[in-house]
Amino acid sequence: MTGISIGVVRRPNEADVATIRSLAEAAERADGVAPLPEQVLLHLKHSGDLKHSGDADAWHFVARRLAEPDKASELIGYAFLDKSNPEEGPAAEIVVAPEARRQGVGGALLDALRMKVRRDDKPVRVWAHGALPAAAALAAKRGLKPVRELWVMARPLAEVPPAVPAEGIRIAAFRPGVDDEAWAAVNSRAFAHHPEQGSMTVEDLRERMAEPWFDPEGFFLAWRGEKLAGFHWTKVHDHSAYGDGPVGEVYVVGLEPDEQGHGLGRTLTQVGLQYLHDRGLGEVILYVEADNAPAVAVYTKLGFTRRSADIMYQM
Repeated sequence: MTGISIGVVRRPNEADVATIRSLAEAAERADGVAPLPEQVLLHLKHSGDLKHSGDADAWHFVARRLAEPDKASELIGYAFLDKSNPEEGPAAEIVVAPEARRQGVGGALLDALRMKVRRDDKPVRVWAHGALPAAAALAAKRGLKPVRELWVMARPLAEVPPAVPAEGIRIAAFRPGVDDEAWAAVNSRAFAHHPEQGSMTVEDLRERMAEPWFDPEGFFLAWRGEKLAGFHWTKVHDHSAYGDGPVGEVYVVGLEPDEQGHGLGRTLTQVGLQYLHDRGLGEVILYVEADNAPAVAVYTKLGFTRRSADIMYQM
């Protein structure tokens, strides 16, 4: 399209990172849903770190409105492309400034993403957070097909079900620097078929441990003797698109494969809900694959209902 330039870089500069984060915050206020997930925000935060940003085959696309003479160009759109997973294929995120929508910016970013992918790569998959009508319309116009759906489920925390003890299980808080390796091993096995969660490394864990929201007291490990059987990692958002004030999150619940189906996941979830309730929070959310019927059933029985959805489209 005319009037737009798109730059593609491995590491955006500090000024662009600040502008991209501001753009994402403006989009969240306008749409009621965050347009960029945590892993993308972490890539942006560490974009100046050569070790971090060089680990993944990740690329940043910056869309600018061409400037008039003597004026600085305006950053009006951003896309992130991760090509590091050869089995699943490239995955992307796109956000456009609210005031620059319906001007072809999203389509131009899609075209740039497509051009960056080699012919022997798998098709690009693009997330549309919140399943917003504008995103669905652009996907339909460009012939993109939905291939994955991630639900956001929520429930109030005014009353929470008491945790049912699991036989032979001791639950304790995560110990930073002590339990890191054990957690990463269980997480990898628990989410062996999950493209994002299952690929988390000890380094990824420690990046999140360095974030302001991290609290080991809200990170529960279930031990069967000396063996780690499962975990429930909670998170507290200082603000949320879903309401005013802090909101809790069932960040991730994972079990060793041989522990699944025996009630430990329910017990760990209840322990985390009690912790978030005791912190005085009014609501808790979680993300779950729409086609994960057993997990959806567990969360539904615990009082969660579907709030919204994120849709992944394939080019």
